[in-house]
Amino acid sequence: MASPLALVLVVFLIAPILMIVVVSFWGATEWSIYPAFLWDNYEFLLTSEVTYRVFLNTFKYAFITWVFALGIGFTVAYFLAFHVRSLTWQVALFLLCTIPFWTSNIIRMISWIPFLGRNGLANSALISWGVIDEPLEWLLFSDFSVILAFVHLYTLFMVVPIFNTMMRIDKSLIEAAADAGASGWQTLWHVIVPLTKPGIMIGTIFVVTLVMGDFITVRFMSGSQSANVGRMIQNDIGLLQYPSASATAVILLITVLMVIGILLRFVDIRREL
Repeated sequence: MASPLALVLVVFLIAPILMIVVVSFWGATEWSIYPAFLWDNYEFLLTSEVTYRVFLNTFKYAFITWVFALGIGFTVAYFLAFHVRSLTWQVALFLLCTIPFWTSNIIRMISWIPFLGRNGLANSALISWGVIDEPLEWLLFSDFSVILAFVHLYTLFMVVPIFNTMMRIDKSLIEAAADAGASGWQTLWHVIVPLTKPGIMIGTIFVVTLVMGDFITVRFMSGSQSANVGRMIQNDIGLLQYPSASATAVILLITVLMVIGILLRFVDIRREL
């Protein structure tokens, strides 16, 4: 049984990654690529200031999105796990959270454009309420709109593992903390949060890796005025510079694996998988 599954793993995961690594050492002209073993692609990327700025921008998006996704995801999961007593209502409200995922990511992302635009619903409402005198330009095609879209798209990936972990917490521990005189905040910080760390780490891995690999959200929500590593790869592919795109993908993969490795040092999530 293990051999067929290992074959599937090799064919659909390991082989494509190895091919990307191989192509990353090839050479390229304006119109073609040719097999070779060159360090030019890596040398260009690692010595270019643009590369470091783009990676820094990518980490910025990932970190800010993670902060908001964790805050919202933990709050929603906590409410569902400890404040909704009925299992039926827990399931119903959880399914309600998943409704946006029944549509395409692109559709959900683009739906923010008419809301955030200069003449969109947000600006119109703020002007009618007298909060502002003229439309806010930074609501759309800015880092704000990019991060807002990221949070909207990926927060559920934080809710699910945290909620799953919270549902496994023995409720008698909560009662014991209350009987010992612990306040609600003390119970939350010293009992619930430590026991929820595996779910938080799983959600963090999902959110961070998805944001770092995303390119379409940055392209549309920034109006092509900002970039991340995914957009660098997309631009190289559009210019038929596959070796350069492969080298960037390899560096991104190594970076993501390093981030995951650091996260896994904080908690053992194998028991959750």
